[in-house]
Amino acid sequence: MQIIEVAEREEGQRLDRYLEKYMSRAPKSFFYKMLRKKNITLNGKKAAGMERLKKGDQITLFLAAETIEKFRGSPKEVWEPSALSGNGKKKEKIGLDIVYEDEELLLLNKPAGMLSQRARKEDVSLVEYLIDYVMTEEEQEKMTFRPGICNRLDRNTTGLVVAGKTAKSLQYLNRLFRERNLEKYYLCLVRGKISESADIDGYLQKDEKHNRVQITKEMQEGAARIATAYEPLAVTVWRGQEYTLLKVHLITGKSHQIRAHLKSIGHPIVGDTKYGEKNLYHLFKREFGVRHQLLHAWRMRFGQPDYLPEKYHGKTFTAELPKCFREVLDGLGIGSRL
Repeated sequence: MQIIEVAEREEGQRLDRYLEKYMSRAPKSFFYKMLRKKNITLNGKKAAGMERLKKGDQITLFLAAETIEKFRGSPKEVWEPSALSGNGKKKEKIGLDIVYEDEELLLLNKPAGMLSQRARKEDVSLVEYLIDYVMTEEEQEKMTFRPGICNRLDRNTTGLVVAGKTAKSLQYLNRLFRERNLEKYYLCLVRGKISESADIDGYLQKDEKHNRVQITKEMQEGAARIATAYEPLAVTVWRGQEYTLLKVHLITGKSHQIRAHLKSIGHPIVGDTKYGEKNLYHLFKREFGVRHQLLHAWRMRFGQPDYLPEKYHGKTFTAELPKCFREVLDGLGIGSRL
């Protein structure tokens, strides 16, 4: 027999989902069979598996230690923040740029070059740094819950990433993003002059093999409808070429949407090697050391849905521009426009 007490961070999970993570090698049918036979109980009573767990709840496993060990296996691998070097690991401690933090959520200012989530097992992403920051090693070993992020930015896009520190906060934050009950604003520097604000739409189709998207005006099979709005904040001329600093309202939020959408209307983002212009990239790399697209997730405003705690209703968060982006704007004479 084994008794598990639910920790505060784990509160809000369904019992069956909790069990699936705790004994990840067991088939789902095993849990429902054990629940029916009262070999697994919640607070001493028979449970169906759909119950939402609360802090202090006790889950009792009337199972042999060998059975638990077989289905649980070794603890899931938890990566320490590290930078891979050759075939080994070289630890690299970094300080997270925290925009806002309380007991439930965390907003981070992601730097360029960092993955939001792992694409491969050997990757180290923002999620691994987040887990290491929020949880002790003992918590990582014992708990089924892991802090997680609710929005993803491209590796070389900087700015706001929202993370849930508890199972309950992850649920309502993910719903907030899924239902688009928030406003997301980006800053970017584009080639060309844009004089007026506009709302643009279209259809986005992703090429998974080459990790690129294509924007069309007409609906294509497998394409998704997208909507982007922008407002020019400043226009300047540098080295005989016009540039515009844009505030972009990301309405739909698809992969590479802003980069590809602006390119499709003739205004590629400076520093973008995938959708931008090579000569523009090399110019800004040489003059300012720019090695990534000047696209920054700048500001976020939460909505006021009933499921979101009232203390977050209408709350606005802002992430400072990275040093490189700021230096480019200063060099072009428009840094004071923000």
